[in-house]
Amino acid sequence: MNYRSALAALIIFGSVAVYAEVPSYTPETKKEEAATTDVEKVDTDVVKTEPKKKAKERADEDNTTQTVFDEGNVKTKAKKTKKQKPKEILDPETKALQQAKKKLSMRNSLRNERLKNENADLLARLQKIKWEKQIIAEQLDLEDLKRERDRRDETLAYQDELSRLTREASLAKARATKLSSELNARQTEWDARVSKLNSEIEVLKIKKERDIYADREPIYLDNPLKDENTLVISDRRIALNGPILSDTADYITTRINYYNNKEGNKPIFIVIDSSPGGSVMAGYRILKAMEGSKAPIFVVVKSFAASMAATMVTLAKQSFAYPNAILLHHQISSTFFFTRLNLTQQKEFYEESKKWWQRLASPVASKMGITTREFIKKMYKHSSDGDWTEFATEAKKLKWVDHIVDRIEETSLLKDPNSEKSEVKKDIVLAEVVDKKGKPVVYLPRLSPKDMYFMYNPDQYYQLR
Repeated sequence: MNYRSALAALIIFGSVAVYAEVPSYTPETKKEEAATTDVEKVDTDVVKTEPKKKAKERADEDNTTQTVFDEGNVKTKAKKTKKQKPKEILDPETKALQQAKKKLSMRNSLRNERLKNENADLLARLQKIKWEKQIIAEQLDLEDLKRERDRRDETLAYQDELSRLTREASLAKARATKLSSELNARQTEWDARVSKLNSEIEVLKIKKERDIYADREPIYLDNPLKDENTLVISDRRIALNGPILSDTADYITTRINYYNNKEGNKPIFIVIDSSPGGSVMAGYRILKAMEGSKAPIFVVVKSFAASMAATMVTLAKQSFAYPNAILLHHQISSTFFFTRLNLTQQKEFYEESKKWWQRLASPVASKMGITTREFIKKMYKHSSDGDWTEFATEAKKLKWVDHIVDRIEETSLLKDPNSEKSEVKKDIVLAEVVDKKGKPVVYLPRLSPKDMYFMYNPDQYYQLR
């Protein structure tokens, strides 16, 4: 089907549609409008194209009539004919398309008028709503103006009050500035005086603190025995005084480990002023720490060492004592404080004590060059209760102590012990109380299972609860 046949079909369809009732605006109407637009486009193209073709043909005819003859100085020029604008003649198909276009235009106008008629009520309602909206807007504007007036009155009152308070604040600030200036002047004067006094106090404090410390440093000797009778003790010093308890073992073994980690060659000194002995297990822990120490451990006795403490002195790598220091060895069983025990319990305790005695007494007897049995016999030979006591000068002959010294140089005590902030370690002290009989006693802490006290206690000063 060529485009002329398509145009004819559209013209027929448009002619029929003109006489039909104009339908309401539907999607099908949109399609018809699109078709009408296409028809109008085709019509326009045809109208534009047809006159151009005819005009070109007439121009070609006019050009052929204009000829110039030139033969031997004779020229003949044809007379130009005047162009006349031909009357536009439309073919039947184009006329039909134009008529269809007019009909479709009328149809669209009719449909628009019907839509306006149908929406007249809606337009009236919309206009009414617009008027109501305008009225409400005017009322709101009026209320806003009233509120603005009220706010303006409040603002004026606020500004008046603010101005008054500002003036008062400025006056108060000026007065405060004046007082502050006077105070600052006085403060500056006082600060200068206080600063001067503080400087003087600081100088006095520094001088006093400096006087606390000695003008020397600890002396470290690989062989601390000087001139055969003088012992030099460095700050690698551990104090052991009073009963040997679990806390005592913690205190001593911790420091042995620290000094070994700090310097593994310089001697470590355990200094005993006075100790009656104590817990077997705690003492054994100290002995094992002494044996395992990389640095040599020297035990020093200044006054008294008995039982477990005397065992530590005898088994040390080297031991030192003042001539009149006292050492005491005895059996473990002689120091147990019996409570209500039946015979079987007493026998069991005796067996446990015997095992501990073998472990502690055998090394001592071996150093003396005798057997454990001979050691026990000598105890009771020197004392009916088995408490073998000797001064250090005699104890050296028995190999309980290695060296007798007349002088001990404590080079670690470089701070005045009378100073308020002295850092000298306090000994582990048990509280002394009065028992029911009015006698002063010290109650020892309970021991762990299988442990026992190995200490000298002839007057029952140390007791168990």
